[in-house]
Order: sequence, then C-alpha cells, then structure tokens
Amino acid sequence: MTRREWLALVPAAVLPVRAAPVSPVAVAKVASYREDPTPVLRTMFDRIGGIEGLMRNKTVTVKLNLTGNPGSRIGGRPPGVTHFTHPRLVEAAVHLFGRAGAKRVRLVESAWATGGPLEEFMLHSGWNVRRIQNAAPLVEFENTNNRGSYREYARVKVPGGGEMFAAYDLNRAYVDTDVFVSMAKLKEHETCGVTLALKNCFGNTPASIYGDDAGADEPNEKPGKGRVEAIHFGKRAPAKSAPQEIHPGRYTEPGDRVSRVVAELCAARPIDLSIIDGIETVTGGEGPWIKGLRVVAPGVLIAGRNPVSTDAVSTAIMGYDPRAPKGVKPFATCENTLLLAEKLSIGSADLSRIEIAGIPLEDARFPFEAAAL
Repeated sequence: MTRREWLALVPAAVLPVRAAPVSPVAVAKVASYREDPTPVLRTMFDRIGGIEGLMRNKTVTVKLNLTGNPGSRIGGRPPGVTHFTHPRLVEAAVHLFGRAGAKRVRLVESAWATGGPLEEFMLHSGWNVRRIQNAAPLVEFENTNNRGSYREYARVKVPGGGEMFAAYDLNRAYVDTDVFVSMAKLKEHETCGVTLALKNCFGNTPASIYGDDAGADEPNEKPGKGRVEAIHFGKRAPAKSAPQEIHPGRYTEPGDRVSRVVAELCAARPIDLSIIDGIETVTGGEGPWIKGLRVVAPGVLIAGRNPVSTDAVSTAIMGYDPRAPKGVKPFATCENTLLLAEKLSIGSADLSRIEIAGIPLEDARFPFEAAAL
C-alpha cells in the first residue's frame, strides 16, 4: 500500500494537523492624537520581539489605509481622525523604522480618487508630508493604483493555486521590498465585517487592472473608479493581461468574493508587520459613503508580526468573536476573512493560542456594536 492510499483510508480526525502560526500581539492605550504615539509604539515593538532584526539595512514598504476621496469628511473632521490611518502615527512608525536601521521606507496606497502622486493625495487630506518625509533618512511615496514609477507589473502567485485567482498583478513596490507592513485603521466593513491588517491589503490591487474602468486587454494607466464590478460582483473581468478568475460565477455574493480575494492577496504577498490604529475611528462601516457612521475613540493601538493573530485580537477588542462564522456579526453577510486566511496557513485566529503583551484584552475592549447605538 502506498502512503497516498493509506492516507485515504485513515479518518481525518486522527491525521496530524499543522497548526497555523501565531505570534505575540501588543496592545496599548493612547488617549488621542494630541499625544505623541512614538514612545508607546516603540514599547509595543519591543514587546513583540523588537524590529531591529526585521528592519536593519532593509527596504520597508508600508501599505496605508487611505480609502476613498481625500475631500470627504465625517462630521467635518480630518479623515485621519475618522477613516484614514492618522498621519501622526505614520510619522511615528516611519521614524522608528529609520531608527531601527531601515535604509529606505516607502509609503504606498492605491489612491484612485485623484490618480496623481500619493504625496498630492496626502496633501489634499491635510497631511504635513514634509514632516513624514523627514522622519527617516530616505522616505519615498508610491501610488500603486497603476504601475506608477515602474515599467511593468509584478505577478504574485497564490499558494495552492487559489479559489478566486491563481495570481494577481500588482505594482512592483509590493515585491521590490524586503519588509511589508500593513498599517490599518480599526474599523468595521460593510462587505467584509471588519477591515484591519488583512482587509487593508485589498487596496494592493491596482484599479488600472481590476477597476471598473480598467482596460479590457491592457491596463488603463489613468483609472478613475474603484474595483466594484470585477471583484465585488464579478460582472466584468480584469484586464486580459492579468490572470483571470478561475471559476467565474462560482461566488456571486460580494461578501464571499472580497473575503476570498483578501485572503489570497495576503497569502501571495505576506505581511511582515501589522499596525492597527484604533486611537480614534468610526463605527458602523469603513468610510463616509456608509450612512449612519459614528465617530468613536477606542484609544488603542495594536501591533503584531502575524496579521491573522493581530486581526483576531483587534476583532476581539471591537467586541466580536474573531472565529465567528458567516451569519454571525460582524460577518453577518460575508465569509470570515480571518478563518479563510487561517485555512491558507497565514496565521491563527484562536485567541487561546495568542499571547497578548501590554494591557489585558478586557481593559482594551471597546464594543463597536454598542457604540453605534
């Protein structure tokens, strides 16, 4: 009998299961952006094992969360206080990366609302770009909504072949790097339940290829729309220059499609460090286009090396079960991206396996559903 034949006969329950990886997650309290988050973030990095070995002499690419139009406001507040990563936290992180020895820090986001350089998008959002640029020896910016400063795209393959796409074409900034950081906002999401370190990487996909006005055959290097038709609904295909959907029509609900795409993107382009900005944010959705949002101040920062573990702790802080199945809030109408990522062996969403460093989970908890009432 061959090994394959023997495995087919043995009940699955008695076969050894490879546990998804975990790593410590640091949680800290920061009352508001009036405080300098730098010393708090430095201590958090120390609590998860330090970042010097990760950063020294490396190119570090940081994916920000700057979703939507920079001119949109919630209650007249700056977007960094509500639904964007806050510039003061970005400046603190860039400074600490530089102190840890990073030779280059590149800030990236697929800023489709303006189509121009990322620095212009930040200026329209009210950011002091010069302060961020001076926070480390060499700081660069890249709008990854098209091929940007590169001559061609990079193709990243999904381990195991994927369910939605076998590979994705991305701006080369995501692969021409040594370290990839996902710097997200602590928020709920209309389509995916929560939007944290994993969901932040949905924005890795360039609208030039996956957008509603992408080219049919070749990328449209001046896209002006989001990725609703191709990824949320599957009503159009990406540009034919990129890998096409494996089983068109298999997944028809946005909550099933987007969650799977996010998990695949994070398997194809792994995250090395996750930082979640929960100092001030919104509850009820991810951006100004969602009706009924409320501005809240959980006053927390979360950081970890494993994105699934970091998202699990963040989801629990929001008052939700990170292992909740589809049909249970916050994943009422969608697949749980954390569990999909766990199946891809990216990391574990099991809180019993995750060491929480810093303040206890109960002291950090801020129930989003109650805050929305």
